[in-house]
Amino acid sequence: MNESIKPLNRIVTNIENVIVGKRSSIELILISLICDGHVLIEDVPGVGKTSIVSSLSKSVNASFKRIQFTPDILPSDITGFTIYNQKDNKFEYHPGSIMSQIILADEINRTSPKTQASLLEVMEEKQVTVDGTTYPVPRPFMVLATQNPVEYLGTYPLPEAQLDRFFMKVSIGYPDKFEESLILSRFQLANPIDSLEPVAEGSEIIELQNEVKKVYVDKTINDYIVEIVSKTRWHQDISLGASPRGSISLFRASQAWAFYNGRAYVLPEDVKRMALPVLSHRIVLRQEARLKKITSDEIIESILKAVNIPLVENYEKK
Repeated sequence: MNESIKPLNRIVTNIENVIVGKRSSIELILISLICDGHVLIEDVPGVGKTSIVSSLSKSVNASFKRIQFTPDILPSDITGFTIYNQKDNKFEYHPGSIMSQIILADEINRTSPKTQASLLEVMEEKQVTVDGTTYPVPRPFMVLATQNPVEYLGTYPLPEAQLDRFFMKVSIGYPDKFEESLILSRFQLANPIDSLEPVAEGSEIIELQNEVKKVYVDKTINDYIVEIVSKTRWHQDISLGASPRGSISLFRASQAWAFYNGRAYVLPEDVKRMALPVLSHRIVLRQEARLKKITSDEIIESILKAVNIPLVENYEKK
């Protein structure tokens, strides 16, 4: 197991050559990658959202496309389109920006809901359908969407169906004074991203995705996950709770976190660690809760405290 996670440690260390003091955010993005999931990075401008995605793509030697979402971008710009070739007497498919391994959907909440919806199929099924023909995207495939807080002017809040397709929501946050001073030093002569070298390959990522699924999860852990998610559906401050997709995502994330920490089995602590980034964006608060300034994170934390933690054995020998 310890040998298996070496590529993950190399990737984290490599990205930290660019991103200072945000190891937790880097780890969560990496956990999503080995779970074959997508990430919504929500934060204010200028804290490194774009840099962290670019650093990831370089670290895993993956093809990379950045889609700058604006109000005038069309779904066909993303999925591609077909055009009639008179010379060959047939329709030809012209791939859109989505045909890459790592996709940066930059400022996704600045485009129209119709264009946002063009990502639904590819995020769930890893394919796009254009004029009745289906085209698979290259693997590994990951969408990392950035958005500024929805209270900013000129934004279109993502609908629930779109949010539910993101495996995690991650925030980066401002650096402290020491970290910001270090950032200035690193960027003095050049952008460190320019000199970043690959430390892993796509084939290794696919292999890790398969290994993560083998991590043992006891039935008591399954019940623990279901109990946590169920409480989001009946909470007094929540109008829409997490879906079964949320339960599956929490299950997978717990496996990946255990794997990343060198274990072949999941503990309740793994579930608790992953619950906030996996579930907080999947619940919709009631208007009364919003007026009281209650946040999704606070509700998930209160649910975790209310659910009894199961007693599990040490499954080191399994």
